[in-house]
Amino acid sequence: MKSTTRTAALIVGLGLSAAACATAPEPNSGYLSTYEGMVTRSDTVRASVRQRRDDDAARRIEQVHIERAELTADAAPALSAEDWALVLGEIDRQVCYELSERFTVVDSPAPDVARVRLAATRISPTGQAGSAASAVAGYFIPGPIGLRAPGTTGGLAAEAEMLDPEGRQVAAIVWARNATVIGTDDPSLSRVGDAHQLAEVFGDMVGDAFAPADRKPRAIADPDPCARFGPRTRPEGFVVRAVTGLYQPELSGGRKPVETPPDAQPDDQP
Repeated sequence: MKSTTRTAALIVGLGLSAAACATAPEPNSGYLSTYEGMVTRSDTVRASVRQRRDDDAARRIEQVHIERAELTADAAPALSAEDWALVLGEIDRQVCYELSERFTVVDSPAPDVARVRLAATRISPTGQAGSAASAVAGYFIPGPIGLRAPGTTGGLAAEAEMLDPEGRQVAAIVWARNATVIGTDDPSLSRVGDAHQLAEVFGDMVGDAFAPADRKPRAIADPDPCARFGPRTRPEGFVVRAVTGLYQPELSGGRKPVETPPDAQPDDQP
């Protein structure tokens, strides 16, 4: 008991001594069709965000087809195919949820339908040992704000664009965020625990970046156009988090089929 108490106290001391800071801007990956006209947002505290939108063109977009998220060549060199598939599946899922509240999402591409392209450009692993210690600290010091050991948090960087039926870029975003040592990013024993959680934040940002400001949110269509990316709620994930204090990606989101990404060699590949 004394040992776990000392561990909790150490986590608290480290967390309180570390200031939450903004994530450093990501370089352009080359994934987007163009980066011209991107503007850096100054109203985000923890994330780095650059975006652009042609409002007139966006107002003319009603139907969109969301292509499966991709992984750029150097995005996750230290992760297994199963790990990055979890993150890409969650990006698909969260982006679809947000866009379905602003556009009509269709399952198949068509000549008169806009395309949405997505890519993870960096997936930084979560430190598993530090997450376990953070969960112990959370047990002894419960509350809405969690404490994480500095140097053990992961992160996610991603890019997205919406192209009109003629292939012209209507809107785009370059986004990155690292999990913070003080905040609501839950610890996880998964190496992609932080990146998986941050996919939801990225989805929110994509929805705001792509939709015209005057477009009102709409009800979820029936049948749900995002069902192919996974269920909207995963009660089992909430239960595990409440009991253990740990975030488990396998129980908390969608899943992308496992493949070997082009020009990338995950650590489980020869």
